[in-house]
Amino acid sequence: MVNDPISDMLTRLRNAIMVGHDVVLVPVSRMKIAISRILKQEGFISDYEVLRGKPQRMIRLHVKYFGKKEAALNGLKRVSRPGLRIYVQKGEIPRVYGGLGVAILSTSKGIMTGQQAWKRHVGGELLCFIW
Repeated sequence: MVNDPISDMLTRLRNAIMVGHDVVLVPVSRMKIAISRILKQEGFISDYEVLRGKPQRMIRLHVKYFGKKEAALNGLKRVSRPGLRIYVQKGEIPRVYGGLGVAILSTSKGIMTGQQAWKRHVGGELLCFIW
């Protein structure tokens, strides 16, 4: 049993990049699927797919590399966690590495990037930074 499934997903992805794996398997949830969709839209992973299997469903993330194993994803940081939730308003949404990275938020309108939340004038829980 994992207490923080999003942290587990980010750690699996970070570990796979460190050893040069092309594929990462993560247990499925709607929030993880939404985060995977954002990672694909922003170009940090090449693709993802939901595998329907037994005993549980999984998400297969295809890590994106440039040249000889240089990952498109350089860093991941979990911000809000079960022991300390971090919420931001529209004007407090941080820019990650001067706009080169992405902040992922869980808002009342769904999970979205910080830039999308700013355009829609919503705040929410700051889940993680990705650069």
